[in-house]
Amino acid sequence: MSPAPKIPHWHIILLSNYFMKNYSAEIEKLPRKFLPKDFTITDWKGLEPFFKDLEERSITSAAVLEQWMKDASELEAAVSEDACWRQIKMTCDTENKELEQAFTFFMMEIQPKIQPYSDRLNKKLMECPFTKELDREKYFTYLRTVKKNIDLFREENIPLQAELNVLQQQFGVISGKMTVEVSGQEYTLQQAAKFLEDPDRKLREEVYHKINSRRLQDKKQLNDLFTALVQKRNLVALNAGFANYRDFRFKELGRFDYTKEDCYQFHEAVKQHVMPLVNQIYEIKKKKLGLDELRPWDVEAEPAGTQPLRPFKTGEELTQKTIECLERLKPFFADCLRRMKAMGHLDLESRKGKAPGGYNCPLAESGAPFIFMNAAGTLDDVTTMVHEGGHAIHSFLAHHLELNGFKEYPTEIAEVASMAMELFSMNHWEVFFENAEELKRAKEQQLERVITIFPWIAAIDKFQHWGYENPGHTEEERTSQWMIIMDEFTSPVIDFSGLDEYRRFGWQRQLHLYEVPFYYIEYGIAQLGAIGLWQQYRQNPANAINKFITTLEKGGTKTLPELFKNAGLQFDFSPVYIKQLMLFVKRELECLN
Repeated sequence: MSPAPKIPHWHIILLSNYFMKNYSAEIEKLPRKFLPKDFTITDWKGLEPFFKDLEERSITSAAVLEQWMKDASELEAAVSEDACWRQIKMTCDTENKELEQAFTFFMMEIQPKIQPYSDRLNKKLMECPFTKELDREKYFTYLRTVKKNIDLFREENIPLQAELNVLQQQFGVISGKMTVEVSGQEYTLQQAAKFLEDPDRKLREEVYHKINSRRLQDKKQLNDLFTALVQKRNLVALNAGFANYRDFRFKELGRFDYTKEDCYQFHEAVKQHVMPLVNQIYEIKKKKLGLDELRPWDVEAEPAGTQPLRPFKTGEELTQKTIECLERLKPFFADCLRRMKAMGHLDLESRKGKAPGGYNCPLAESGAPFIFMNAAGTLDDVTTMVHEGGHAIHSFLAHHLELNGFKEYPTEIAEVASMAMELFSMNHWEVFFENAEELKRAKEQQLERVITIFPWIAAIDKFQHWGYENPGHTEEERTSQWMIIMDEFTSPVIDFSGLDEYRRFGWQRQLHLYEVPFYYIEYGIAQLGAIGLWQQYRQNPANAINKFITTLEKGGTKTLPELFKNAGLQFDFSPVYIKQLMLFVKRELECLN
C-alpha cells in the first residue's frame, strides 16, 4: 500500500484540454505552447531561460496573469515528469548505476536551482494585484497551499533537501539486494513471503526465520541511514523556525484540517476498539489451525490440506484479471488500466534488484500514471493492484481540472480512492477465484486485514511522533521505544517468545519511515473513509460509485472535510465513530460464515 514516491516540486499550475465528464481514459500527452515540442531536460543551462522568462514577464491584466500561469504550468509538467521518470527507472532497477546517477544528478544539480525560482514565482503570484480578482471559493485551497510553500521556504534548506532526496532512496537500494534461498532457489523477500501461507508449518517457520535473519544483516546500515535522515530532517525544521520536524512536516503535507492531538486520539481509539477485534480474529485463527500457540509464521496460514490462495501466476495474468474485475465494476475503471498497459506504464512482478513496495506515480505531461509493485502471486498482490489502480483512476478523474494546483489533492482522500477500490472490487473477485470456497476465503482474509492493519498504522505513526520529538535519541532509546509501542499494538494471542531480536528492528521494513516521513496516518484515516463508502456500496452500489467518482474528480479544489462530506462520509477520528465502523466490518465478516 505504498504511495507514489514524492518528488519535491515548486507549486504552480497545469492546464489540460482533457474533457473528463465523458469518463474517457484516452489521455494524450499535453500539447506544448511555451516549451519547444522536442525540448528535453539535460542540464540547468538549457532549463533556466524558461524560468527567467516567467520571472521577468510583466503582468498587466488578469488575462495576462492567466497565460503566465498556463506557461508556468507547462514548464512544471515537463520538469515533474522528467524527475518522476528518473525515479521510476531507478526503483525498477536499483543495481543500474547509470539510472541512479541520472536521478542523483537531477536532485543535486537541477532541483536545488529550481527552488529559488519556485519561491520567487510563488511570491510573484501572491503579490500580483490581479490575483485578488480570482474567485475566492474556486482558488481557496490552491492559494492556501501557495502561501504555505512561501512560508516554509528557506534558502539554507535547499542543499539539505537535495541531500535528503538522494539519501532516502538508499532504502530501496539496500532492500532491493535482499534475497533468501528456499529449497535451493533464490527469492526476493517479497517472493519468499508467499511461503508464509504454506500448509507446511515447518516450512513457514523456516522461511520466517530466513526473511527476518536476512533483514538483520543490514540492520546497522538501515539504522545509520535512519539516524542520518532524522538529523537532516530536524535541521530543515529548525531552519524553518519549527520546534521539530513533525510540526514542519505537518505543514509541508498540508495537514490544515487535523492536528497531532487528533493523531493521538486515533492511536487511543485503535487500542480501545480495534485491538479487541484483532484478538478475536487471532483466537479464531488459532482454533482453526488447531494450535496451542499461534506463532507469527502461522498468521497467514490455512489448516493442513488447504492450499494457499494463488489468484494468478504472472504479472500479465494479474493485469488482465484486474482489468476484467474493474470492467464488471465500471468499464471506465478498466479502461484506465488498459490505457496504462498500452503506454507501458506497468511494472508489476518482483525481481532481484527492484526496490520494494508499490506505488502509483502521476505523470504530469503523459496524463496516465505509472504503477510499480512487487507481485509474487498472492492475495496481497491482488489488493495491492486494485489499491494502486484506485490511485491511478483518481489521476484520470482529476486530469480535467484546469490547474495543476487543483490536482494536488490531500493524501488522505487519495488513500480513500485506493482503499475503497479494494473493497468495491471484492464484489467481482470471482475473476480471480472461480472456486466458491476460495472466493469466500479471499473475502474473509481481506476483511480481516481491514481490521488488523490499524494497529500497525497506529504503531508506525506513534513511532514517528516520538522519533522526531526526540531527534537526538540514541539507537538504544529508539529500539526501546519501538518495543514499548509494539507491546501496545501487538496482539497477546500471537506468541513472539524467542523472537525479540526480530521485533526490535521490525520498523526497518517500513519504506515510509525512510522515503516519505509521516505519510502513514493517511492509511488509517482513509480506511475509515473507505469503510464508510463500502457501507454505502452495500446498500446502493451505483450511488456509492457515483459519490466516489464525483468526489475524486474534484481533486484538491475542496478542503479535506468538504471532500469527505461530498462522499457522504464523516471526517471523524473519535473512538465512538471508529467503533461503529469496526462493528460493521465485523458483521460483514460474520456474514461470510
